Amino acid sequence: MSESQLNTESLFTYGTLQLEAVQMATFGRLLTGTGDALVGFEVAPLMIDDPAVITVSGKAQHTIAQYTGRAADTIPGMVYAISPAEIESADTYEVAPCLRVSVVLHSGRRAWVYVDGRHAPPGS
Repeated sequence: MSESQLNTESLFTYGTLQLEAVQMATFGRLLTGTGDALVGFEVAPLMIDDPAVITVSGKAQHTIAQYTGRAADTIPGMVYAISPAEIESADTYEVAPCLRVSVVLHSGRRAWVYVDGRHAPPGS
């Protein structure tokens, strides 16, 4: 296993982090990922008031994952392999009340995901 593979984080995205313009502004490159799903969450609207985030995404309304704990609630999205430095860049892009948490996805893969910190899973 190469050093770059050892220093890889999995990031599950379901919203604007899938947009090419956001990826270029946040990571400096386009990401290649695989489909997966976040279980036990539902999507809710999130109004953005940070002008920099609106400029990058082109949207004043984003979506945010809220924990429900119900297995029937799923959010489809993409999983990307990114570096720890790129995770920090994503942390900078995301706005309150977003909270980065570690989850197990539908596939069984563990990944980071940004969720609503006001409606986060227990123990987050």
